Amino acid sequence: MIFRYNICIVLLVVLSIWASIEGRSISRFLTDETVGTKWAVLVAGSHGWWNYRHQADVCHAYQILKKGGLKDENIIVFMYDDIANNTMNPRPGVIINNPHGQNVYKGVPKDYVGKDVSADNFFNVILANKSGITGGNGKVLKSGPNDHIFIYYVDHGGPGILSMPTGFMYAKDLTDVLKKKHASGTYNKLVFYLESCESGSMFDGLLPKGLNIYVTTASKPNEDSWGTYCGQVSASDPCLVECSPPEFKGLCLGDLYSVAWMEDSEAQDRRTETLGDQYNVIAKRTAANLAYGSHVMQYGDTGISVDALFQYMGAASVNHSYVSMNFKSSSQNVNQRDAELFYLKSKYEDAPEGSDEHFKTRAELTKTMAHRSQVDRSIEHLAELLFGAEKGNELLKTVRPAGQPLVDNWDCLKFYVKTFEAQCGKLTSYGKKHIRGIANICNAGIESEQMTAATAQACPI
Repeated sequence: MIFRYNICIVLLVVLSIWASIEGRSISRFLTDETVGTKWAVLVAGSHGWWNYRHQADVCHAYQILKKGGLKDENIIVFMYDDIANNTMNPRPGVIINNPHGQNVYKGVPKDYVGKDVSADNFFNVILANKSGITGGNGKVLKSGPNDHIFIYYVDHGGPGILSMPTGFMYAKDLTDVLKKKHASGTYNKLVFYLESCESGSMFDGLLPKGLNIYVTTASKPNEDSWGTYCGQVSASDPCLVECSPPEFKGLCLGDLYSVAWMEDSEAQDRRTETLGDQYNVIAKRTAANLAYGSHVMQYGDTGISVDALFQYMGAASVNHSYVSMNFKSSSQNVNQRDAELFYLKSKYEDAPEGSDEHFKTRAELTKTMAHRSQVDRSIEHLAELLFGAEKGNELLKTVRPAGQPLVDNWDCLKFYVKTFEAQCGKLTSYGKKHIRGIANICNAGIESEQMTAATAQACPI
């Protein structure tokens, strides 16, 4: 008996030494090899040519997971699919996510496209509620209790909301769905990567620990996120190193946080690099400075960050062409809220002087800028009517302490956003930043009758 015991100890020591040489502990080795099915849900929630980068990000993510060994039956893709074959595309049928120009569109599943890219479909896919799906091919997240899930979402956003081609997705609704998924016992661990402006507000104060969910976001609850690999607008606004090809002038090929995690995933051995390691790489590359950047955040069960990337993304051969990527000023970066203006200014610069295109683009640019000013004035006037000039201005800028959700009453926020949009016009990717101000109106206890009357006065039709 003692002899057998000693033999077992020796074997464990040998295995431990071997695992250490490979850069992994025994526990991680065993977890890697015994994990159930790997699932992924990839979402680009925007549409329109100037939002090229979002679908490019999602297509690139698909290629990484596919090369990592995930099967198409276990990868669910949401994207409007209006980029690859857009008449504006200088490379028809091709989407690139970095200046080197690999086609990331090839082979990407068309699970949910066009109007089927919706919050309801996204929620029903997560919950495997096939009967609740509208359109699409009906693919849902049929995960089991031993499975690992990776969700990657990239889009415009605002405080407490994510955009969809039509409508919003609210933070409270998202976390409620994640709680239901956990209660169903149909996953082991879930990792969620989110790129949008104010993306931290989707989880801060809302996502509890104990759900076996680990989240990283591109920005703090009160920060914008950034596009990258953007083509210059003019000679006075140059891109010096990693520039998009000339035919993509005015577009961003990717988003800073998204490109950071994907290029790191291709450059490192995903069997040894952990989620925490990748978080540090992303945070360093995305870090806020005087010119651009944001603070990458973590939420949920951060202990999951010791897991190897392989457990969620699969493993593939290392692509050494992406190794030297922790540079700061290598590419043009554009605030996501300004990406539309960046595109329109470029289009205006390129149009021949005096041409129809020149006048048309100038009108479009003027209209966009006027709308931004109008929504700024409307929300400021609304706050002044409700609270007075000084207090109203202060309320609009108030940011709750970390750990508190954006708003106490989410039904109030939904109703007041609808009230504001009905009277003052739809909130664009720029205007969505003002949702924090509307949330603060709810938090101040303003009654619906007051809100309706003040909105009508602030934005008379």
